[in-house]
Amino acid sequence: MKSAQPVQKGGPRINEEIRVREVQLIDSTGDNKGVVDIQTALGMAQAAGLDLVEIAPNSAPPVAKILDYGKYKYQAQKKAAEARKRQHVVEVKEIKLRPMIDDHDYDVKMRAMKRFFEEGDKVKITLRFRGREMAHQELGFQLLNRVKSDTGELAKVEQDAKFEGRQMVMVLAPR
Repeated sequence: MKSAQPVQKGGPRINEEIRVREVQLIDSTGDNKGVVDIQTALGMAQAAGLDLVEIAPNSAPPVAKILDYGKYKYQAQKKAAEARKRQHVVEVKEIKLRPMIDDHDYDVKMRAMKRFFEEGDKVKITLRFRGREMAHQELGFQLLNRVKSDTGELAKVEQDAKFEGRQMVMVLAPR
């Protein structure tokens, strides 16, 4: 007999697909029966009306369990779907500002930013300078510091304010 082969993509090997001489057997109640001959294990599984499923194929000897394979597959699918449902992809949302932004416009942008943080997304703040505004870069730094202080309890600075050509960029991440 050959040694245990790694599990194929179709899932664990069951019943006659298990090609080893002996297995570490766990019965349907969860009791460890020790190392058992494969024919004995298959006989016990058939007597219980269940399947012999290889749980840990890479151990020596492989671990096999007597269980209902259809139910086992269903539970695994449910667990995978639940994990996918809980998963959240962090996106980077961008908020564009100007150095001479009005108070009401600033408040609207801040509400949008807070909503993004509540959804768990990062926010990239782009402050664009046009024409002679480049002569007053300190206004841009003051505005970004104001944003930083206003979002202090919701977010932390992931990338501090830096210049990229004619614009200043800062990245905030939710706490």
